[in-house]
Amino acid sequence: MDLGDCMDFDSRIRKIPDYPKKGILFYDITTLLKDGRAFKAVVDKLEKRYDDREVDVVVGIESRGYMIGGALADRLVAGFVPVRKQGKLPAETFRATYTKEYGDDGLEIHKDAIQPGQKVLIVDDLLATGGTIAATVELVEKLGGDIIGICFMIELTGLSGRSKVDSKYPIFSLIEYKE
Repeated sequence: MDLGDCMDFDSRIRKIPDYPKKGILFYDITTLLKDGRAFKAVVDKLEKRYDDREVDVVVGIESRGYMIGGALADRLVAGFVPVRKQGKLPAETFRATYTKEYGDDGLEIHKDAIQPGQKVLIVDDLLATGGTIAATVELVEKLGGDIIGICFMIELTGLSGRSKVDSKYPIFSLIEYKE
């Protein structure tokens, strides 16, 4: 049996009320990541889902998407491309702006990070309102990447973030909370 099939991921995620501001319930995955068996089980489940998709590049979204995305890229023998907050990448970038549940922000990707036609899997820790993923999709599309999937560890289904990209690309979430 796959360890991930019997692993209780929810019990390994710390919930912090009123962070980073009042009214927000923050799902802290660092408590799951520090548990080697749980972290392995998350990556195992994602690998199993995408191992037959011939992924060329895994795009991880700053910052917790790097942790999951980097491990998954290694397993899939794919490249890893970081999408970062504005001003953090050293070479020429494309930029996309978005609104999160607690403010406006921007993301950037290197202009040479993805070649047209490369199969891209986008990974992040959490899908809430969808602003971050919509901006990332915009950046990957601008570079000509072929998005074959988008995956999250957690999805807050009550915030309808999936609606910003759902009809265009398949989305998978390991854990869903009806927030």
